[in-house]
Amino acid sequence: MIAGLYPMTAAWLSSYNQSQVIQNAQTDIDSLSPGREDQLAAAHAYNDALSAGVRLEAGGNVPVGTGNLSGVDLRYDELLNANDEGLMGRIKIPGISVDLPIYHGTSDATLLKGAGHLEGSHLPVGGASTQSVVTAHRGLVNSTMFTNLDKVRSGDTFTVEVLGEVLTYRVFDIQIIDPDEISSLRVQPGRDLVTLITCTPLGINSQRIVVTGERITPTLPDDLASAGAVPTVPGFPWWTVIGGLGVILIGAYSVRQGFIDARVRERQRQRAGGGVHMSEATISSPA
Repeated sequence: MIAGLYPMTAAWLSSYNQSQVIQNAQTDIDSLSPGREDQLAAAHAYNDALSAGVRLEAGGNVPVGTGNLSGVDLRYDELLNANDEGLMGRIKIPGISVDLPIYHGTSDATLLKGAGHLEGSHLPVGGASTQSVVTAHRGLVNSTMFTNLDKVRSGDTFTVEVLGEVLTYRVFDIQIIDPDEISSLRVQPGRDLVTLITCTPLGINSQRIVVTGERITPTLPDDLASAGAVPTVPGFPWWTVIGGLGVILIGAYSVRQGFIDARVRERQRQRAGGGVHMSEATISSPA
């Protein structure tokens, strides 16, 4: 039973740590340097100068950014820093209980911490003719991440929070990309898009799930109201209580069974001993 609880325990701890990163970043927004407004302005300037393209190479597990900058002196790693660890923002997908930090880049180390923003795609601050790409792992033993992205359906919504800004997107396109297929996720003129990417099938990772949403304006009131709220994922681990009770019950049963077995053996021993004494008494009695 304890071994069976390990995957759930590890996934819960990972989600808890991710929620703490998000919560701490929310409390530090007002003390950022450069300040929030300056960082958002620089991010929009970066997007305006970006000629974006995203390539999903045959056999690749993560997308490759091909965007190029022109006419500006802006460094990707210095933009949208909500903390000192490369945190950019937060993505929430209510339909599959996802609430993840978004970090700069898609390196292996980054994708073990949370979702990664693909450098070369637009920064996730919204705007006409932009397309931001966010990717995360699927099927990790110790973390849920985008494991349930295949359950997202057209019409579902997700939100991106960056430095206090809340952007809502409605899913309109879902694709499964074959390993021998090469696609480009290019900007669609006038549209404000965010694309979510992960690998599929679970454990094989020979294809990619590509989920694209278009921004809803104005942002939905419920999403605005929940901006900066403490993450509700992963929630209280009730399964640990149930598992703990199960362990206690099994332990109590084992102890009780041990007492019963000991009493049974004692009675059997006494009966066996009583039989021997009776026989001896009978033999030694005078005729």
